[in-house]
Amino acid sequence: MGQGRILRRAAFAVPLLGLPARAQSPVTVFAAASLADALRLLAAEWAARGHAAPRVSLAASSTLARQIEQGAGADLFLSADEAWMDHLQRRSLILPETRRSPIGNALALVTPADQPRPVALAPGTDLLALLGPRGRLAVGDPAHVPAGRYARAALEWMGQWAALAPRLARAENVRAALLLVERGEASLGIVYATDAAASARVAVAGLFPPGSHPPITYPFALTRRSEANAAARAFLDFLAGADAAPIWRRLGFSLTE
Repeated sequence: MGQGRILRRAAFAVPLLGLPARAQSPVTVFAAASLADALRLLAAEWAARGHAAPRVSLAASSTLARQIEQGAGADLFLSADEAWMDHLQRRSLILPETRRSPIGNALALVTPADQPRPVALAPGTDLLALLGPRGRLAVGDPAHVPAGRYARAALEWMGQWAALAPRLARAENVRAALLLVERGEASLGIVYATDAAASARVAVAGLFPPGSHPPITYPFALTRRSEANAAARAFLDFLAGADAAPIWRRLGFSLTE
């Protein structure tokens, strides 16, 4: 089974703060693929408290946003960029007053772990030469995946986009792009720094400077259908609050609030 399918079907328990388990309905969380490891740790953090386990769906933010637009029953949306949250807000599908962007990320160039090589990421750096005659650059599809949009912006900053666009291995989400590099099916990849740190099968060649792409922030919000869902509000408060902050930091996310 491909990594993208695994992410789309993933589900695990995240107990909720301060709500008796028997009084809760399961909370459905739609979350960007790059949040998978963090949400698993958050689930473990709360499992001993005996709260109801929400259903978690992991995929590209674009995929999840479109599913919500088509009527999917999500209570919380955790997006990897502001644009897809904006998309739902314009359609009155989230509660704007609950929208928060508590965490951020960085962008990394990675190689297979057995082929490490430091790369100075700057305008004019020739990534095409590093790929060689047949190598591919794995990215989330820039047409709709947030990590791919950030990757395109960084490559444009470098002056490399036109040369590299034909050599991209376009993946359906950032974790699928990471998998291509882990398997050696792509010589290089551009992924979030947190994804690179979570994998022993890739090496970080370099981090893109913050000014090379728009800020990477993760907006969280309740969906319109969950306006009266106390369990969903409690979970959102936990994810964006001080109790979750050490886990976000441990995995390499920055705190933006």
